[in-house]
Amino acid sequence: MTKKTILDRINEVQKDKSSFFLVTGRQPVTRIRLKNKGEHIMAISKEKKNEIMAQYARHEGDTGSVEVQVAVLTWEINHLNDHIKQHKKDHATYRGLMKKIGRRRNLLAYLRRTDVNRYRELIHSLGLRR
Repeated sequence: MTKKTILDRINEVQKDKSSFFLVTGRQPVTRIRLKNKGEHIMAISKEKKNEIMAQYARHEGDTGSVEVQVAVLTWEINHLNDHIKQHKKDHATYRGLMKKIGRRRNLLAYLRRTDVNRYRELIHSLGLRR
């Protein structure tokens, strides 16, 4: 595909002004239709993440403690569960969900090994069955 052809396609899409975007790479430029224009369904917003961090932080500015990580993962897992219930054949998201569950399980096991009281407080506040 020549450079002129690519530029012509880009101009066509820009004139169209509909909900399309370009995907470039080794393959020719293609147009892909967006279902939910400009909306990130699966991602956690910065505001929500900051709210969760503030609630479970051990001290001011804490973003990496086990409690914060588990709380954020729990929110993401619950959100993905709702998505999977609606979209049963979304296997890629299901795999991502399983990875998040495994990461949370390992973090909880670490917390249980190191500080049982913090572990019990966390699972009680998150409402996890353990």
